[in-house]
Amino acid sequence: MARLIKDRTIVDDQWELLREPVDSDALRALNGRNVILPMSSWLELREALPAHQGFVGVWLKNIELPEAIAPWLEQIPLIALDFPVFTDGRAYSSARELRQNLGYGRELRAIGDVLCDQLFYMSRCGFNAFAMRADQNLEAAIRRLDDFKDAYQASVHSPEPLFRRRSCVNG
Repeated sequence: MARLIKDRTIVDDQWELLREPVDSDALRALNGRNVILPMSSWLELREALPAHQGFVGVWLKNIELPEAIAPWLEQIPLIALDFPVFTDGRAYSSARELRQNLGYGRELRAIGDVLCDQLFYMSRCGFNAFAMRADQNLEAAIRRLDDFKDAYQASVHSPEPLFRRRSCVNG
């Protein structure tokens, strides 16, 4: 079973990520399993999802906007955002949109080309779960969540920038 980092702990991955679109027959064949569907499949099959025995999450490509699933966020137990290459940062913006503007409070997972040195920044944008690239060490990755004690910029967890969080010494 694959392992990942969730809420700063290494855990077994209880979900099966389906990279290719699925139809209703394929979904029936997966009955009883927790699956993460591509957004296109999730939207197409969403009326059939309550009959699925198991949880159904959704993953978004870096070109898909979270607003497309906004009306159903309360029904989605897990949203995964894809990093096709580590240099593509569009999923950072989607994570902040989901957390700050759309109020999504459940598991937000980074998938794809996820590297240790990205975790601090990903968590600041709202990710709480990380499916690391296969060559990454999970124990080392967890330590990277605490690379910095403070940051200048505002984040999902600290909405005020540093200069507003610090009290003035002289007055």
